[in-house]
Amino acid sequence: MPPALNIIALATFSASLSARALDPVLPHVAEEFSVSIATAASFAAAFACTFAIIQPVLGAMADMFGKARLMIICLVLLGFANILGAMATSFPLLFASRILAGIGSGGVFPVALSLTSDLVGPDKRQVAIGRTLAGAMAGNIMGASAAGLIGDFLGWRGVLAVLGGLVVLSSVAVAAGFRGAALTRPPRSSFAQLRGGYRTIFSNPNARICYGAVFIEGCCVLGLFPFIAAFLFELGETSLSVAGIVIAGFAVGGLFYTMTVSRFLPKLGVKGMMIAGATMVGLQLTAVAMGPEWKLQTLSLIFMGWGFYMIHGCIQVFASELSAEARATALALHSFFFFLGQTVGPIAYGFGIQHAGKVPTLLTAAAVMIALGFICAKLLRQTPPADAAAK
Repeated sequence: MPPALNIIALATFSASLSARALDPVLPHVAEEFSVSIATAASFAAAFACTFAIIQPVLGAMADMFGKARLMIICLVLLGFANILGAMATSFPLLFASRILAGIGSGGVFPVALSLTSDLVGPDKRQVAIGRTLAGAMAGNIMGASAAGLIGDFLGWRGVLAVLGGLVVLSSVAVAAGFRGAALTRPPRSSFAQLRGGYRTIFSNPNARICYGAVFIEGCCVLGLFPFIAAFLFELGETSLSVAGIVIAGFAVGGLFYTMTVSRFLPKLGVKGMMIAGATMVGLQLTAVAMGPEWKLQTLSLIFMGWGFYMIHGCIQVFASELSAEARATALALHSFFFFLGQTVGPIAYGFGIQHAGKVPTLLTAAAVMIALGFICAKLLRQTPPADAAAK
């Protein structure tokens, strides 16, 4: 694997530190600003919505002006957005800082996937993307667990300040690392070529399936996370550190996926990975719906993360092959629909829990995820990009 993958993994690690930073401390944020948990959960929706909306723009900018340069700029923006959030004096100001954080984060992970796909051929791409995901999973683990721990001692403001400072420092390290990295120079692109790239992407029959699938994933799986701390509070577990550990379990499962994908992929194949992963997610959503103690919920989140990335990693590879010339744009659209799902997810979960109850809502999400695995396995086919010859 190219040495540049280590630098890309550091970038995804840094960006992922603050992705779920507020989830373990949402009850305290809600208390300070006198808002409901459902309203405080809108932070996750705001972050995800901004991340989604900015993707078509950032993907095009990466293809036109250079992927590495854009990643570094967005890391700096993400770090300062977190620090500004720590100084917020009102709910609207904190909300605005999460929008800025969404923009910063939006320019890192999808571009990192595109860079990885540029460096590695399709036959080894899923393993290479797994290494990139390992950086993101490690960041999620540290971010969520550290947020709970820091929150117990320094409050939610301390969480944003500390993690924001770490992201800014990491951006300096990533910039230094990319100086000596062997990366392809950005192609000279025009807006006419970008329009052609969009046509190529959506002419591929896999596009609608990939983008629809990741939207559903974001809604059914990631949309649950803002409510986990509240579920634990209902069970009498009010420690923010515990909430952080439970949420970090998902990232631990994702990290386990990155370490096992090279072994399981040859045995199960792509179709088997998608079916097995989606089924595992559905079973763990069912387990969480039953409201077990926090240790069992942590175990469920570990298996949920492992299963989620089994199906999600397969879909990412299909998305990376929608276009060769406009790969950053294709993967940016992948993230657009994924985070659009994460925008809708907390709203849908909040509505379902309020009107139907926790158990029926989570069981519905479980059934949808299992069905999704079988649909993707049936409909997704290896299809070379229409512009592969040009690449």
